[in-house]
Amino acid sequence: MEFRPTRFEVIPPVVKNLLIINALVFFATIVIGKMGLDLTEYLALHHWSSGKFKVWQIVTHLFMHGGNINDPEGGFLHLFSNMFALWMFGSILENHFGPKRFLTFYMLCGVGAAILYLGVLTFQYNAMHAAISEFTANPTYKQLSLYISQNGISEDSGYGQILYNIKNLWAENPTSTEYAATAAGTMKSYYNLQISQGCVGASGAVFGILFAFGYLFPNTLLYLYFFFPVKAKYFIAFYALFELYAGIKNNEGDNVAHFAHIGGMIVAFIIIKYWNRNHRKNFY
Repeated sequence: MEFRPTRFEVIPPVVKNLLIINALVFFATIVIGKMGLDLTEYLALHHWSSGKFKVWQIVTHLFMHGGNINDPEGGFLHLFSNMFALWMFGSILENHFGPKRFLTFYMLCGVGAAILYLGVLTFQYNAMHAAISEFTANPTYKQLSLYISQNGISEDSGYGQILYNIKNLWAENPTSTEYAATAAGTMKSYYNLQISQGCVGASGAVFGILFAFGYLFPNTLLYLYFFFPVKAKYFIAFYALFELYAGIKNNEGDNVAHFAHIGGMIVAFIIIKYWNRNHRKNFY
């Protein structure tokens, strides 16, 4: 199915207002940050086991895109990429769904992606906590090596440097317990750091939009780098597989919430199938 609208607005009302809100929140984060208040501490999505978690963050994180005064360029690129995709594909979907249904779809994808992402984090953090407990009960070189590899800890990070230094020293005498206390303390500190991290961005909702576009208009041609045509269904399928691979690989230096992206796609699929089943006469 290709997109052939009976009416088309270049920037329909819901997309326009979402663009404005996200831009205003981004610049407000920078301005208020210069006054000494970091909005991401209150509005970014934190894991529910963190003391920073507030229930409203499941919604507010969708309108945050960094804006850290130490890295405004990174935050702006995050904002731009999400808003560009929202405008390009969201405008088509809003023209197709209508404003009310599109807003419902957008918010459900974003909130659903956040909940699924928190579920994945819970699984990962529980595994990390179990590994720390196992190491504390039986501190060995092998257990430390396993903890480092399973959590994708980079040697370039602060805690990673400490753990790798301990590992290298321990390798010379694997049966020693001399380094156990330092290793256990560093592992716990790293765990607490991970728990306290916040997630920002509209990516969960945007990936829901991308999936919906590819699902509803699978044969529409997208031009990669403006020159290479590829059908939407293949582009979205490749993107989904890449996100799954990157999420499973779980490199420490990768600060992208890949499972939130996948979550947005899953929620989009469920919504579309439900709407299509219950409103088959007027869905397409």
